[in-house]
Amino acid sequence: MLYHFLFPLSQEYSVFNVFRYITFRSIVAFIIATMISIIWGKHFINFMKMKQFGQIIRDDGPQTHKKKAGTPTMGGIFIGGSILVGLLVCGNFNSYPVLMCLFVFISYFCLGFLDDYLKVLKKDTKGVSGKGKLAWQFVTSILAMFFMIKYNVIDTQIYVPFVKDGIIDIGNFYIIFGAIVITGSSNAVNLTDGLDGLAIGPIITSSVALALITYVSGHKEISSYLFIPYIENIGELAVFAAALIGAGVGFLWYNSYPAQIFMGDAGSLSLGGLLGTMAVLAKSEFLFVIIGGVFVVEALSVIIQVISFKTTGKRVFKMAPIHHHFEITGWPEPKVIVRFWIISILLALLSVATLKMR
Repeated sequence: MLYHFLFPLSQEYSVFNVFRYITFRSIVAFIIATMISIIWGKHFINFMKMKQFGQIIRDDGPQTHKKKAGTPTMGGIFIGGSILVGLLVCGNFNSYPVLMCLFVFISYFCLGFLDDYLKVLKKDTKGVSGKGKLAWQFVTSILAMFFMIKYNVIDTQIYVPFVKDGIIDIGNFYIIFGAIVITGSSNAVNLTDGLDGLAIGPIITSSVALALITYVSGHKEISSYLFIPYIENIGELAVFAAALIGAGVGFLWYNSYPAQIFMGDAGSLSLGGLLGTMAVLAKSEFLFVIIGGVFVVEALSVIIQVISFKTTGKRVFKMAPIHHHFEITGWPEPKVIVRFWIISILLALLSVATLKMR
């Protein structure tokens, strides 16, 4: 929001002209969010320890995780706060894509915060019911999609990658389609958040990929050159993504193995929803399957496990989500984490490379 006060000053003081550039504001947002996250994170962890707001470990989880009981949680609070500070300084709130992302982010953050609060307060792992979460998520995402279409932020076409003229207009069904992408992304990130630093790594790499995609999608010349849809004002999401990357880096400072704090649902649900919303706005719903491939595999492992057990009584994996399967087979936790990070980096690079393959 500070951008709206500083940029008009460029008419009198040329030094403020730098605020017109998305690249400059993205860098500043990244730096601000990183520093705020690191500085605030230390005090937040100490506060959570003093209040004894610690993580409750599931009884059916890996036995090696029992030692993590009591580790401070709800780290999504200082992640979200750091993002908002970076956005308040560098964000353009005249951009409808930014406002749509902000709406989903704040709504999902409130849901996650409520869930974390109930878990910490009642000292159990249930929190908000599964049906309650899905209802909240779908209502939020459907409202977001409705306003995106109503105010012509995006159209109702879907773009199939790697197919010539692969454009299909699905009309009002696009509202449901987009809502599924946003809600699915939120829950997939939530399922991935099971090891120290496991979720935040792919969140950062996915954010980098989406920052590049939204930037080029908001640039007429570049989008035309790459044969990708031009979307007005979507380039401003690069600033949002940069703040997310910075906050994520600051959180990783404390969440890397062995974690001093956990993200909690306030972080995983809101950040997952934010990534999904960015993908929908950038018309990269199918490409997001590659960008967030780690999240997709984690979610699929749970779905496969549930279906297999209910239909045959047998489990495909030793434990789901799949990161627990590798733990139980003997992979040390840090090895699982780093290998998943490597995969997420490769997938992010692959997704960006496909932009020239349209």
